[in-house]
Amino acid sequence: MTIPLQCRCGAVQGTLDLDRAYARATCYCKDCRAFARYLGAAEVLDAAGGTDIVPVAPSAVRITDGVEHVACMSLSPKGLLRWYASCCRTPLANTPRESKLPYVGVVAACLDATAPAFDAALGPRGRVAIAAPSATAPVKPTPLAYALAVARIVAGVAGARLRRDRVSPFFDASGRPLRAPHVITREERAALQ
Repeated sequence: MTIPLQCRCGAVQGTLDLDRAYARATCYCKDCRAFARYLGAAEVLDAAGGTDIVPVAPSAVRITDGVEHVACMSLSPKGLLRWYASCCRTPLANTPRESKLPYVGVVAACLDATAPAFDAALGPRGRVAIAAPSATAPVKPTPLAYALAVARIVAGVAGARLRRDRVSPFFDASGRPLRAPHVITREERAALQ
């Protein structure tokens, strides 16, 4: 089952195949908050500073329109690649720097998370908390749900590697990022955190 993916202004559009999703988690790490602040998109954060993320196989994500608006940044020279729509600064996804690791963490803010199929397939927001100690407000740790989600992600990544499932809208055919990442300075990162 697929659900729509799009930026706030609608210039970037695509789909997410929920059948290829590994899990759903809320990440409370400082880097996810810094990314939201970089974009001026505080609305993607929950009351405790968490970002709703859907880890998926790369081929689960399709960008059908507006690929020219897809941009990339990184919080450090070796950090994750953080993808967004440059037209309206909507966060789209996080990926490893190398396309060899078949993982895309789709930011749920660009998905139709109101679709009944979304919660039915992935569970409610907040069921799995990542980096709960970094939250800006008290968050109940979810050790069992976290362990199960990590196991599903590891199994999904391993399966995708075996299938050579590396086709990603964020990397070209040779495995290079679709856009060169803008790497922010340490001072900029410190200001965002």
